[in-house]
Amino acid sequence: MPPGALHHRVTAALANWQLDDAERLLSVVDPSSPYEVPAEGGDADPGDAAGLGRAWADTLRAELLVRRLRVAGFTLVGEPLDAPETTESLDLHAGVAGLLDRGDGASAPEPGEDDPRSESAANAALAIALVRSAKAAFDASDDDLQRAAGLARHARIELLSRRIDAAMDEAVEAASLLDPQLPPSALLVDTLGTLAGVLADLELMPLALDYQRRALETATAAAAAGVLGPDEDPDVLAAGAATCLGELCAELGEALLDDGDADSARPRFAEARELAEQALAQLPPDAGGVVAAQVVHGWALVGLGEHAAATGPLRAAVRTSSARGDRALLASALLALGRALRRQGDGRGADQQLAKALALATEHGLPRLRRAALRELCTLHAELDDAGRALPYLQAYLADELDRVDERRTRWVELFGRRKSLLENERAAGQLRRQAYEDPLTSLPNRRYAEARLDGLLSAGTTPALAVVDVDRFKAINDAVGHPGGDTVLRTVADLLLAGCRDTDEVCRWAGDEFVVLLPDTTAEQAEHALERIRRAVAGHDWAALGVPVPVTISVGIASATRGDDRRTLFAAADGVLYDAKRSGRDRVVALSALTQTRAPDTPLPTPRPAPVPASPLDPVGGFSPLLGTPAPRPADPPLSLGAPGEPSLGPAPAAPPGRPVPAEPDVVWGVGRSTEQVLALVRETRAAHPDRPALVVRAGADTLVALASEHPGSTVDAAAMSAAVGPVPEPVGRVGVLCAGSADASVAAEAAFVARVTGTEVVRVDDVGGGRLRSLLADRTLLDDVDCLVVVAGLDASLAGTVAAMTDVPIVAVPTSTGQPGSFGGFGSLLTMLTAASPGVVVSTIDNGHAAGVFAARIARRTAR
Repeated sequence: MPPGALHHRVTAALANWQLDDAERLLSVVDPSSPYEVPAEGGDADPGDAAGLGRAWADTLRAELLVRRLRVAGFTLVGEPLDAPETTESLDLHAGVAGLLDRGDGASAPEPGEDDPRSESAANAALAIALVRSAKAAFDASDDDLQRAAGLARHARIELLSRRIDAAMDEAVEAASLLDPQLPPSALLVDTLGTLAGVLADLELMPLALDYQRRALETATAAAAAGVLGPDEDPDVLAAGAATCLGELCAELGEALLDDGDADSARPRFAEARELAEQALAQLPPDAGGVVAAQVVHGWALVGLGEHAAATGPLRAAVRTSSARGDRALLASALLALGRALRRQGDGRGADQQLAKALALATEHGLPRLRRAALRELCTLHAELDDAGRALPYLQAYLADELDRVDERRTRWVELFGRRKSLLENERAAGQLRRQAYEDPLTSLPNRRYAEARLDGLLSAGTTPALAVVDVDRFKAINDAVGHPGGDTVLRTVADLLLAGCRDTDEVCRWAGDEFVVLLPDTTAEQAEHALERIRRAVAGHDWAALGVPVPVTISVGIASATRGDDRRTLFAAADGVLYDAKRSGRDRVVALSALTQTRAPDTPLPTPRPAPVPASPLDPVGGFSPLLGTPAPRPADPPLSLGAPGEPSLGPAPAAPPGRPVPAEPDVVWGVGRSTEQVLALVRETRAAHPDRPALVVRAGADTLVALASEHPGSTVDAAAMSAAVGPVPEPVGRVGVLCAGSADASVAAEAAFVARVTGTEVVRVDDVGGGRLRSLLADRTLLDDVDCLVVVAGLDASLAGTVAAMTDVPIVAVPTSTGQPGSFGGFGSLLTMLTAASPGVVVSTIDNGHAAGVFAARIARRTAR
């Protein structure tokens, strides 16, 4: 699996600026480029060894071209002190098109003449193509380590081309792929080391130290595990990682010395010396990494003040690296030797070595070595009182520092923008989470949160108690004080429940006038005592001070879980004893000690008395006459007109009859088939045209909902309904009940409930009505008698609509859904069941059309409330 031995030889040649050697080594690789990722469904696999080998070859060719641009005179890092004023920098991305146009324009050279700028532009364009194709190949690979290795190498290329922001992006993405659980390997060591070098060039030295230290630990682990290949020497691998870590420690120590913090610098130099000695002990005498370790060792000795001991080995390192043509290592050795000579008082010798180091660092694009050499030369000539020699170095150093300041400013601006965007997304996500798990009326957690919390408690093996609380005769309260007064009652009951519970208990609003209380690690008897105190507090509260003339009481049903029970079983038990409490006369607490036990003997289930049958108005004595009222007088016919739209009428138009203004319903924006930008644009247009009504967005994805919440902070968003309302939601008039047969129908039910509320009516939603839950609902009849219209959403239980219609005179909107058995034909089975139901008073919407059902039900509720 690439990269292999050829990769390492080319990398070494590029690092030493031996570009002809690198090109000769790359010539043995298939030169066809750029690499193209196979089309989807093709036979080639871009993640195999051949594909990755091509990607690595393209990466190395791109780096070779960038380095040749530097050799051609396009300065990438600073300017040499004696550079002519005509020397220009070549932007590998922004300037390529202009250079190519210039090469094709009127100023193009005559045939036979060379145009170095046009050739360099072509090389730059090819480098861009190679990097992009290689990146596409790496992205197509399933190997995270290979992708990280390619990204780290691309970050180095971006640094060579002075694209700091792009280098940062590549480095961050590479770091995100380097999972700590990756098995040790030579490629992982190389990737960590490359990333550490990039981070050091980005002036993120603490992070660079962390990644290089991890590279050394990985090399040691790989050697101990014996996972290296036959061509990979474990000692050489570990020694190379130790040498790089020692170099970073010495560089950090030098920076601390420059800042005047010698006490903090000394431990860094001591660690660098220890690492260099470790590397020298591991390396064979003829290994290539010996000179690098000697340079780090000498640098550490200089930092520790042992100048005489460092001078000899550093001179030997300069000679060896010069003979080998390793220019980067030579620049580092010259810099360390110059430091040692300056601190020994040999100004002339230090000047010679530092000037050579500066020239090499400038020529070969080594920014950290260049700045260090400039600083040393400034300090040297200042100590020699030679202001004329110190001034050019000082000016060059300040120019480099200004470039660094500009780069930092650009980096901070970009970081600010990213952080701002991240915080905005976090706020939008938090708002969606709050809306998904918080009841807007009482600010309590809602049913969705209660179900998830109860599932968590039961799955953890605990035995919580569950109390289901219902406000007695809430419809009568609403009739007495109106819906705003009813809302005040619900909020007050919620406050009393919270005040009477422990810190570990959780109070949630379940639906309508129903609450639940979760009591962890509590028996039913303990919960009964606590809820009894709350019941007395509710009954004794001064409701008259809130303008409520009727007494407010609660009924409570309590059940305690046993191990192995699930949420549905526990709630069914608590809900069942709640109806026992209501049938027993209300204003009481009834507990069921365990799900496997019967009701306590002190709470017998009374026999319900049959309700009296009202006298029928269809009395045979009076016949049908009492039912027939005098018809209202028919209004006069409107005046005749000639029929054409533009022609006047032949008589005066009658005055419009007085009546209530028709409320403005929300404008609807469908998110299906539209991008987020299109939805946002339509919402802006709608809000500008009708600021007095909300813009209703339905069937929108999560990204669109987050974008809406970010752009319009006051929006109402329901993630379950995949809907949002932007603008003022009207005050509720009338009441709509939404019954959902099963959890598979929940999204359509949520859409119907959300649309009805935004259209201007109060909504009570009850889920999981199918099966045994329906009997409890029909036995109590509180919901059925307290709403102006019912929306019944069902797929598998499509007969639910007809069953409910037979038990109530409330108009019903039936919504068939496409969920159910495989033979339901995408909802047609449910649709036919609802259409052929024998019960009257039911209208049927189209399949999965919660929007239409919500609007229709809201219109009925609003007119009924008039």
